Amino acid sequence: MPEAARADAGGEQGEVRKERRAGNVRPLREIERQVIPRMNGMQYLGPEYDPAAMAYRLKFIQNGKVHFVDVDARTGRIIGQSR
Repeated sequence: MPEAARADAGGEQGEVRKERRAGNVRPLREIERQVIPRMNGMQYLGPEYDPAAMAYRLKFIQNGKVHFVDVDARTGRIIGQSR
């Protein structure tokens, strides 16, 4: 497999795994356990990870509107919300 293809195969998940092993970020499941109950019954669509910001972006939907919750992956603190 070419080097570029190997790098793409790890991508976002590879970055999260690397940071988790190094102890730099909290586990996604822990972040989800903290955030999902606060979202007042919104449907959880899933996460994204931004390695540059070391942040998770959790995506929710309610009444046809998408909501994003940005969480610092190091501390688990909510750092932003948008609709």
